[in-house]
Amino acid sequence: MHHTSQQYDQVIEQCRSLFSKKMKDYGSAWRILRLSSLTDQIFIKAQRIRSLQQNEVRKVNEGEVSEFIGIINYSVMALIQIEKGIVEQPDLSLDQAVALYNKHVEVTKQLMENKNHDYGEAWRDMRVSSLTDLILQKLLRVKQIENNEGKTLVSEGIDANYQDMINYAVFALIHLQNKK
Repeated sequence: MHHTSQQYDQVIEQCRSLFSKKMKDYGSAWRILRLSSLTDQIFIKAQRIRSLQQNEVRKVNEGEVSEFIGIINYSVMALIQIEKGIVEQPDLSLDQAVALYNKHVEVTKQLMENKNHDYGEAWRDMRVSSLTDLILQKLLRVKQIENNEGKTLVSEGIDANYQDMINYAVFALIHLQNKK
């Protein structure tokens, strides 16, 4: 039996720790970012991961782990922006931001647990490269929904796509940690 919930929490703790440290350094300057800007930041990170997975030579000494952490943190920021709206000036204290972070991670983890139950932990048999591709697919979907001004006919909304990206990135980080 795998300890998915524990592994999930360990990954999120690593991400939350970095989020908190950056909040101490920069405050909540990210609160001015529109959703499309956050989507583009996540897209850049996912594209870099794909390049790292495909290319033999690396010119920047940062690997996939830091990029997956970035995907998780930017996705949580996007969920906060969906809830709170975009502002003109930073408006969240460290404690407020971490409370919102925790709230959205908890909802996202519950989604993972429900899907994980129904799919029988199928992600454990997936490759990290496939998880990367799924994140990129979700990003392209989000960009299309953004281009449609947030409207969908039969599809889930932007928030569900951000939640899926968080969960795929957590799964990728669990795989990468298991390789060590």
